[in-house]
Amino acid sequence: MTRSSSRLIANLVIVSAGAAVAYVIVTTPPLRRLAGAATRLWLRASLPLFLMTQARQAWDEAGAAGTGGVQNDPLT
Repeated sequence: MTRSSSRLIANLVIVSAGAAVAYVIVTTPPLRRLAGAATRLWLRASLPLFLMTQARQAWDEAGAAGTGGVQNDPLT
């Protein structure tokens, strides 16, 4: 068995296991509710953090490039 064929088989096993778990979660109401609650919790925690990080990066890049920020305010 070559390296590429063993990698393909391993990937197929992982995909089929994931599909089986997804099927069980979707068809079992308590697990579906748990998955929905976990997804909402994850989105509430990670989405604001992502947006704050992106805003901070944009703020820093705008100040560093000289196209905005407090350093180039003509009123001061």
